[in-house]
Amino acid sequence: MAEKETYYITTPIYYPSGKLHIGNSYTTIAVDAEARFQRLLGKDVFYLTGTDEHGLKIEQKADGLKTTPKAYVDGMAKDIKELWKLLDISNDKFIRTTDDYHEKAVQKIFQQLLDQGDIYLGEYEGWYSVSDEEYFTESQLAEVYRDDNGKMIGGKAPSGHEVELVKEESYFFKMSKYADWLLDYYKSHPDFIQPAARMNEMINNFIKPGLEDLAATRTGFTWGVPILNDPKHIVYVWIDALSNYITALGYGSDDDANFKKYWPANVQFVGKEIVRFHTIYWPIILHALGLPLPKQVYGHGWLLMKNGKMSKSKGNVIYPDTLVEHYGLDALRYYLLKAMPYGNDGIFTPEDFVNKVNFDLANDFGNLLNRTVAMINKYEGGVIPTFESGVNDVDTDLETVAQQTVKNYQQLMNDLHFSDALSEIWKLVSRTNKYIDETEPWVLAKNDDEDSKRKLASVMNHLAESLRIIAILIQPIMTKAPTEIFNQLGLNTDQMGMEDAVFGRIPANTKVVEKGTPIFPRLDVEKEVDFIQGQMTKSDKKKGRAAIEAAKEQAQESLQDGKKEIRIEAFDKVEIRVAQILEAGHVEGADKLLKFQLDAGDNQPRQILSGIASSYPDPDVLVGKQVLIVANLKPRKMRGEMSQGMILSTEKDGKITVVEVGAGHENGDVLA
Repeated sequence: MAEKETYYITTPIYYPSGKLHIGNSYTTIAVDAEARFQRLLGKDVFYLTGTDEHGLKIEQKADGLKTTPKAYVDGMAKDIKELWKLLDISNDKFIRTTDDYHEKAVQKIFQQLLDQGDIYLGEYEGWYSVSDEEYFTESQLAEVYRDDNGKMIGGKAPSGHEVELVKEESYFFKMSKYADWLLDYYKSHPDFIQPAARMNEMINNFIKPGLEDLAATRTGFTWGVPILNDPKHIVYVWIDALSNYITALGYGSDDDANFKKYWPANVQFVGKEIVRFHTIYWPIILHALGLPLPKQVYGHGWLLMKNGKMSKSKGNVIYPDTLVEHYGLDALRYYLLKAMPYGNDGIFTPEDFVNKVNFDLANDFGNLLNRTVAMINKYEGGVIPTFESGVNDVDTDLETVAQQTVKNYQQLMNDLHFSDALSEIWKLVSRTNKYIDETEPWVLAKNDDEDSKRKLASVMNHLAESLRIIAILIQPIMTKAPTEIFNQLGLNTDQMGMEDAVFGRIPANTKVVEKGTPIFPRLDVEKEVDFIQGQMTKSDKKKGRAAIEAAKEQAQESLQDGKKEIRIEAFDKVEIRVAQILEAGHVEGADKLLKFQLDAGDNQPRQILSGIASSYPDPDVLVGKQVLIVANLKPRKMRGEMSQGMILSTEKDGKITVVEVGAGHENGDVLA
């Protein structure tokens, strides 16, 4: 018996610095859909996902929580595994970069690169973002801060995170040595990076301007893989993290059978923000190791909200477990794959989510199943008639549409066009619904002649066969509904591979259930949109009012003159308003000052300067927050910038904390 064709597909490994949202879930669900599809084709699939658990950011996070990095990542990895279980992710392995076998393999990989001269010891001085775990040159920064003499004192990475100057001994990987080779590889493998526009981005933005050597180690912290012969150095994130795709298969260990079987990967599926590392650093590392490259790296877009990227500070994050618990897993999996166009960004809105559930799933699809089961029970005694082609004038057309749908669907799924593949399936859903209107089975049932009975039987069979084919095709996307469809049609779910997606496969005397159950109940649009909005903003007016009252007390205290008490009349002269921070940044040449643009219910944004830079080195964390401001202070000029008010804050042990307002208040609301 011939061995099955293998198929290896990976997600990026997730950085466990916080709870994963639906954007992260899209990546994992999309890869799961592709893995399931390839299994339907009969391939031997290996699906890898996992967590990237080293680095300064994790060390700092654990320290802030008064725990160890290992204890912290253990808890986060457990939560992510539970989430993937909830989402029915069919991964074959979950790798953690803290796994012992991975760390040992990384040490061997680093040593090999060092021994063959691809890595050398030097000193690094440059700008580093802890949040991004990445070094940047001045030209790569989105924003640069300078002192009065023009000297650079800081800046922002393209992600918006602050950078700091780092100077330390470091080992470097000779990326520049392989720049010409990589360009030649791109040229001879035009499908290596998808979508194609991402390859042009890599060439024009990163390689042609000059590919710099990569700082491959750090000495400023200890949470990472130590170099065997120089343990004060730990392997910097990208060699450590990227190597997971081969160490998970046993590369660098005594048991490398899976590596020999599955590598190179067929597809490495990543978000567009890390395409550079997977299509520049990773290919060069593999080439230096003498290993083949993955066949394709696909960089998908982001799932955005109306007001941009999901961010806790904006109050626009939605978590997958919330949607699954309330609407079911299939609704979420369908929506995410339908809402994300190939290679581009998608936008999540509560309205779009609810409408897709109602129109696509409940009206078009669910109702088709309900009507079919009910009619087979009513007209055929619950037994699906035997297949016969060409009895009705439109039978052949329905069969042709189904055949073309299967063909197009397979091509689109192979090419990772998930949204288009679902649109293709829904063409068959729509055509089958139209088929009911064309054949009018309720009219055929009124006639007792043999021709009408034969036509009616053919209609019932064609409806059941169409539903069976649709259920086969949606199996990679939805993991619950297909089984329910097969069960309601009385079919054996073990015999539903891609080869069965043709008419005429329903066994004789197959009996449907006596009464079908709606698999996608219709939703109340207004009610469910409000529910999702509530989950995004965590609206809690009682909590918000309590925050206002607490802030009022803090404001009263801040207005006291030394130990002198003031009368209520004096306090009433102070106008304290709710305002939302729209933008936040440093004031050029002023180490202590931050500059804010706020919506305080005025006709235009209000600018306020505040001396809290030492407590908020990354002021972006405040963007989107609702705060309290003293709105009727006389404007004053500071460092050449006008300040129109004061943001209220508290101070404890030298740490300043801006007073935030709970949900349920409008910008411009005046403290009563």
